[in-house]
Amino acid sequence: MKKKRLLATMFAVLLVGSMLAVPALAAPGDVATAIEATWKDAAGQIKTIVNSVVSPAIALILAILFFVKLSTSYMDYRKHGQFDFSAPAILFVGLILALTAPLYLWTVIGM
Repeated sequence: MKKKRLLATMFAVLLVGSMLAVPALAAPGDVATAIEATWKDAAGQIKTIVNSVVSPAIALILAILFFVKLSTSYMDYRKHGQFDFSAPAILFVGLILALTAPLYLWTVIGM
């Protein structure tokens, strides 16, 4: 009984999905031009969003992680007498790369 119900449900989902699917058509045989035109329209918006939202958000997260790890490393230094430089150094390098990424990212990608 469960198999029949599962089969009927799957069939209904496939039927509804096929009825709601909309075919995307380009000019006859010219899909590449449609994709390139869409990319050219969206490239400026993508670049603006990455420069103004994504890159600062990543830099902020890395800065918070850097200062938290630096403080925990200092507390470990006070407790054990050894300071671990590796984790704060990796986070600092990642922070520098994230802050400077908009300067070189678009030349690497080719935009």
